[in-house]
Amino acid sequence: MRLISLINAVLVTVALYFLVFQRDELFAFAGRGEDQSASAEDSVEQGSVVAENAVGVVALRSTAREIGSAVLLRGQTKANRQVEVLAETTSTVVSEPMRKGAFVEAGDLLCELDPGTRPAGLAEAMAGKLEAESRIPEAEARLEEAHALVAEAEINLKAASRLSESGFGSETRRISSEAAMSSADAGVKSAEAGLEATQAGIEAAVAEVAAARREMDRLTIEAPFKGLLESDTAELGSLMQPGSLCATVIQLDPIKLVGFVPETEVNRIIVGSLASAKLVTGLQVEGRVTFLSRSADETTRTFEVEVTVPNPELLIRDGQTAEIQIAAEGVKAHLLPQSALTLNNDGQLGVRTVGAGNIVDFMPIELLRDTSEGVWIGGLPETTDVIVVGQEFVTSGVAVAPTYMEESQ
Repeated sequence: MRLISLINAVLVTVALYFLVFQRDELFAFAGRGEDQSASAEDSVEQGSVVAENAVGVVALRSTAREIGSAVLLRGQTKANRQVEVLAETTSTVVSEPMRKGAFVEAGDLLCELDPGTRPAGLAEAMAGKLEAESRIPEAEARLEEAHALVAEAEINLKAASRLSESGFGSETRRISSEAAMSSADAGVKSAEAGLEATQAGIEAAVAEVAAARREMDRLTIEAPFKGLLESDTAELGSLMQPGSLCATVIQLDPIKLVGFVPETEVNRIIVGSLASAKLVTGLQVEGRVTFLSRSADETTRTFEVEVTVPNPELLIRDGQTAEIQIAAEGVKAHLLPQSALTLNNDGQLGVRTVGAGNIVDFMPIELLRDTSEGVWIGGLPETTDVIVVGQEFVTSGVAVAPTYMEESQ
């Protein structure tokens, strides 16, 4: 106990010594401590002010990637060929009808008509042709006879002229010989005209035979190409007249996809480019661009595009809706969530980014493609810090405290 009391007495003595004899040094030491505490408190307060002014946002450090910038269209399927096969003559159908959906080859019989008196007409035309051809030898013989008479008249005229000049023949004989010569020339021309008339008769007879045969050919109505029937053929006993429908034939292999491209993207499409399409049934098909219109639709200002697609199993029907993608030159683009897009005060579409010094900046963008994973946009630098959460609460020039997320998130 005496030891503890002794220690306490020593401590009290030391404390009294500093308070009495070293009072100034003690207060100075205490003042430096307060200054240091005040400086520390000021620093904390300044940091708090900065932290309070910076808005917390979530940013994505996006790197541009190469994508195929396809031209997207909405169109429909269309049969490669479709024709209404019509009758060209008047008669009744004598063939059994074919039902719609049946496959036909080019040249297959669709409708057969009653020939009536047409075979007799063809026989008469052929007989007329033979008769006209038989007149050719007679006309040629008359022409040869006329030439012989001309030669005889020419000899007589020369003889009469010589005798008349020497005084051994009369002038009357010479004049008579000249008249015979003129008559012989006229006979040649008449024979030539007769030969030409005979040849013209032959040509007319040939034309009549061709017309009769053509009329006979019209009695059988055939499929113009390979395809299938979209309608029944004409019923047995039906009266067909020129323009009456025998059947409708369509060709679905290959099949066409028809769409319309706006004038802003028409120059990106090249005939021969690869194209793909997704039908409403979910079927994916591929083909090539085979036609691009050179004239715009007056109402929509769009250009027609046709893509030819193989359809050997006829899984694609005429008139189905299709989403068409036509391959075009690839571009660099960023894949971002659709929610990251925003508008500036001028109504321009873009994104807000984190720039130097964590200051917000607005960048306009070009929307390239909309997918289930997000939107592909262009118009940004190769690497960009895009604000994906909180972009609606900041404007250009505002300081932010970004939290970065992985691109895969």
